[in-house]
This record gives sequence, C-alpha cells and structure tokens, in this order.
Amino acid sequence: ALQDMGMNRFDEGDYEGAFEYWTKAAELGDAHAHFLLSVMYHGGIGVEKDEKKTLYHLEEAAIGGHDFARYYLGAIEYENGNHERAVKHFIIAAKLGDDDSLDALKGGFKVGLVSKEDFAAALRAHQAAVDATKSPQRAVAEAARKN
Repeated sequence: ALQDMGMNRFDEGDYEGAFEYWTKAAELGDAHAHFLLSVMYHGGIGVEKDEKKTLYHLEEAAIGGHDFARYYLGAIEYENGNHERAVKHFIIAAKLGDDDSLDALKGGFKVGLVSKEDFAAALRAHQAAVDATKSPQRAVAEAARKN
C-alpha cells in the first residue's frame, strides 16, 4: 500500500511525497520500493543525485529478489569491467525470469564470458520461472486485456 501511495504521488509530480512513502516501504523490506528509490537517486528526481545511495538501494532491491535491480547491477559491473561479477548477477536475474539478463548471458556465451554449462542452467531456470507465472486465469485475463 505504501508503494502504491508513493506511485500515486510520483505520478502527480509530488516527488517528496513519493520519496517518503517509498522510504517507509523500503524500511519494511519492500524490494520494489528500494528499486524506485534507486531510480530517484540515479536521476536526481526529487533528491540530489547520489551514486552511493543508488547502488545501496539497487543492492537492497536485488537482495530482496527484484529481478531488474539484479540485472541493472550486472550491467553496472559489466561497464566497470567486472565481467565475472556481472555474469553472476545476470545468472541470478535470469533465474528469476528476467529476459534482459538471459539476453546478456547469451551475448556473454557468444564471446566466451559464460560457460556452456552456466548458460544452459540459466536457460532452464529462466524457463522454469516463466512457466511458474503461467496459469489459465492469467491467460484469460491477458486475452481480455487485449480485447
């Protein structure tokens, strides 16, 4: 609920209000709230830009299971030349079902940064994560949304 209230404030342009709600949600362990705070700090949206706080909230979100935060940490590590750490982040995110991480691992496999075994294991885990989100009810809801 706190995260939703923060999103409402953010959408209204009340960045201070969004920050307050997301901070409360993050303090209660909300991984997505940590991710949203990282976005604010990264872009200087309603707060002063702060890369240390950006990374802190990304790490907290990733630890909390936020797949895109984990992917983003991998991208940062890759850009910094820490390819081994980047691959570890991408593998974890792919296992959570993140498509971008799977694509990054595919690229890493092509250039020799990812072993065949690691890529195959990540691919299987990614598919299992994606399959776990499928249900007849979701298919009906998706079809209704498209119409």
